Amino acid sequence: MSEEITVVAIVKAKKGHEQEVAQAMAACVPESRAESTNIQYVPNRDLDDPQTFIFVEKWTSRQALQDHMDTPHFKVLADTLKDSVAEPLAVHILQPLVA
Repeated sequence: MSEEITVVAIVKAKKGHEQEVAQAMAACVPESRAESTNIQYVPNRDLDDPQTFIFVEKWTSRQALQDHMDTPHFKVLADTLKDSVAEPLAVHILQPLVA
């Protein structure tokens, strides 16, 4: 079985902070996609709930995800979001049941 993982991270913005969250997420994209272990890194906004943002990511392994979380650009994102989110991030680390 491949070590590749999919990550779904749900970010709930405080009311009035939606634009700030969207900009912070978008700013993290170029450097995250440039990481050699990144396969996919797509921030999304829920069309039915404008305060909800969802990252869909693919990494070569759990270690690759951990390494990403230790990068300066991810730390900037986390620091920027800390006062703009209504609740802690919900992070789901997934692996397919079948290929």
